[in-house]
Amino acid sequence: MKLNTIIGVSLGVLALASCNDKMDYKEYNVYDKDYVSSSMGYVGNLMTDIYNYADYDFGQDSKGAILGSATDESEFATDGNPIQDFYNGSWSPANPHSTTWSNMYSGIADCNIVLSEFQGLKFALDSLNSDYAQQMYRYNNYKWESRFWRSYFYFNLVRQYGGVPLVTESPVGGNSKDINVMPRVSSDSVYKFIMDECNVVKDSIIADYSNLGNMALPSSAAETGRADKLAVLALRARAALYWASPLFNTTNDKSRYYIAAKYTKELLDACDARGKKLAADYSSLWGADNWKNEAVTCEILFGRRIYGTGTAGASAVFEGYNYPVGIEGGAGGNCPTQNLVNAYEMQSTGLGINEPGSGYNSSNPYVGRDPRLDATVAKNGDIWPTSYKTALQTYYGGTNGAPLSGATPTGYYIKKYCHGAINLASNSKYKVDNHTWITFRLGEFYLNMAEALYKYFGSATATSAEFPLSATDYVNKVRARAKMPNFPTTLGNDAFWAKYKNERMVELAFEGHRFWDVRRWKEGGTYFRNIIETKLTKSNSGVITFSCDTIKRQWDDKMYLFPIPQSNIQKNKNLTQNPGW
Repeated sequence: MKLNTIIGVSLGVLALASCNDKMDYKEYNVYDKDYVSSSMGYVGNLMTDIYNYADYDFGQDSKGAILGSATDESEFATDGNPIQDFYNGSWSPANPHSTTWSNMYSGIADCNIVLSEFQGLKFALDSLNSDYAQQMYRYNNYKWESRFWRSYFYFNLVRQYGGVPLVTESPVGGNSKDINVMPRVSSDSVYKFIMDECNVVKDSIIADYSNLGNMALPSSAAETGRADKLAVLALRARAALYWASPLFNTTNDKSRYYIAAKYTKELLDACDARGKKLAADYSSLWGADNWKNEAVTCEILFGRRIYGTGTAGASAVFEGYNYPVGIEGGAGGNCPTQNLVNAYEMQSTGLGINEPGSGYNSSNPYVGRDPRLDATVAKNGDIWPTSYKTALQTYYGGTNGAPLSGATPTGYYIKKYCHGAINLASNSKYKVDNHTWITFRLGEFYLNMAEALYKYFGSATATSAEFPLSATDYVNKVRARAKMPNFPTTLGNDAFWAKYKNERMVELAFEGHRFWDVRRWKEGGTYFRNIIETKLTKSNSGVITFSCDTIKRQWDDKMYLFPIPQSNIQKNKNLTQNPGW
């Protein structure tokens, strides 16, 4: 198809203009370039399509399973799920278990079309509209949004595959063969492209959609669903940290950590200037109103909104996947492991449950733990989901336990990202309109800053004129929200690094980070070779006992990077496969 002649444009009006707009367009009409160029709205629809390539993980790609169930965070309750390919030996170039390659390059192609085919337009037919100046302001921003999203899509590719072909313009004459002969460039080249693009875009893209002055659309809500300067700075900072990590930084070049710290500090300073701060309530970050509640949006830098169709079942798919079995509509889903539960420290001491003097009581294992445990994991005896008002029974023979089909194999169910007020019963009239996948939030970047500073200075407490706060200081910002004790300043380097990784696992659980963090650290052999399941039994006298089973999983170091799909290798003779695949 000749891209300079025919363009696929999604149906509907411009979907980025309001908080309430839906951004999941799936139907297309095919028009020529001149037709699309005639209307600002048509070009806007193409921009909307680009947003639809932004990734999220509500189990939509693996029949309900999230990436956390390919890690030590969780285990999917039902055998035969595709997520198990990551650790059962079925993963291969012929079964690459990802649509990232095709989706990201489709998004990149749309970005390149906007940049090459739809710049400098005046839209004469729209010029008499009362909001023409405001709409042109948005149109002129499309080039910066497109360059941001193209960079974001390349980040998703490079963290997954390493170096990839770098396509920065539409094929000449619309000829796809130009792309199908391009070789891979190095991962360094891709990361450099991402950071360089962000450096160009950051001061040109709209800085803050909630503060547009006379460029705000009349009678329209703030356009908080669009990427702004903070999103650009966040992408640049995250990409820099990945580039500095062992998977991509094979010579342990500490200057890369300096760049990561510098870019992250620029982001954090910009967040301070915007009044961004950690949400006071950790659990509110996943609430149904997290896209509009100012007590939550103060922390979110960008989120991908996912909308239902208005019926309880269709708009509560994640809940249907993950609510406990034993309640109507619940399928069990992604069940937190004992590995994850063990990571939550004791609140009074700040010590891990296996450390001497922690205060942990194995006969009452959940009392006095880090409050983020209750916000993330549903345990035996919890009232969950809240709409059912019945205590969970995850022990063998219990209402929500084995031997029911789909019952938790680990002893736990997931809370995080589930809207517990949803009732999936057939006679329920409860509806929820959206979930928001948090792409960037401030809490992540406090932890990223701690990691960059620690690796750069070689010390958890070191500071400088440029970096007046230490790695420990930044971790403590995150812990303070959870009312957890500060990290001791006396920790040695190895102890700090272990405790930092544990903190990251706890704070960012089920947000899609663990899968990539362990890979970029090159520690898959340490964390992904086994998980721990807990079995609960109840005696005739009502006493519940716990026992743990270690479940082996396959890990091979080739899994640090994904296999490039075999179909793409066959199309492009210059495309080389990743090592070991």
